[in-house]
Formats: sequence, structure tokens, C-alpha cells
Amino acid sequence: MEKTSHNSAEQNSQENQVIIMDIYADIILDHYKNPHNYGMLSKHNAEHKETNPLCGDIVTIQLAVENNKVKDIRFTGNGCAISKASISLLTDVVKGKTLDEIKRLDKNDVLNMLGIEVSPARLKCALLGLKTLKLAVYNYIIKQGNHVKEKDFHVKDA
Repeated sequence: MEKTSHNSAEQNSQENQVIIMDIYADIILDHYKNPHNYGMLSKHNAEHKETNPLCGDIVTIQLAVENNKVKDIRFTGNGCAISKASISLLTDVVKGKTLDEIKRLDKNDVLNMLGIEVSPARLKCALLGLKTLKLAVYNYIIKQGNHVKEKDFHVKDA
């Protein structure tokens, strides 16, 4: 009897994990088909374009920065579902954030937003938006005459 109870609990746990993965997959597909903050800003003071040469994904991020905070953000480009969804989710998160807060974002933040395991082959796709965002912020800071190190804006595995 104990063994059956244990197997039933394990099966329920596995079924719950599948349901959760399906929910995250639905969220990713929704952000891919209906990306948030997609388009161009009429007024922006930071911009960066980046590509993923492994798969051909390309993204441009534009920022409107005021008082060291992201007032608005938009992106354009083409990419796979993981790439586009991670950028869409990221743009929602960074609105209103300071440049220092953006500088501290890392790979784990993006992977947590996606909520699914990303294979090593798709990791660059998932991190393309973060890499582009951080380089847009880096370029903005440099353009303002401030001295920062590009390595401080590096995204591991991107």
C-alpha cells in the first residue's frame, strides 16, 4: 500500500510539473506572437543592435533614459520564440529601473523570467536581449562622458 501511495504522489508531482511547463510554454508563445514593447521609440537616447550569428536572431533595443532610469524601452528584430519572448519579458521588467539595476541583471534573471530549462544550444537565444540591453546602457553611459568598463556589462554565456 505504501508503495502505491508513494508512486501516486510521484505521478501527481510529475503531472504538476508538466502543467507548469505548459503554462510557461504558453507564456513564451504569447510573448513571441504578441511581444510587449515591440516597435521603435520616436525619442530615444540609447540604442544598440546585436545579432546571434549561430541562429541569425537580430535585435535592436532603444531606450529613453531620464534621471538614470529607463523611462521607456522598445525593441525590433527577428528571432526564435525563446529570443523574442525573453526580450519581451525583459522590456516589461526594466521599465522604471535604474541603469545600475540593469547593470546587475544576469543570466539567471532571464532564465527565471522564462521559467523553463533552456538547452545550451538555445542559451545564446535566451540571453540576446539582455546582452543587447546591457550594451545599450553601456553605450549610453559612455556617451554621457562617464568612464565604465565594458566587462562590467558582460553577460555570461551570451
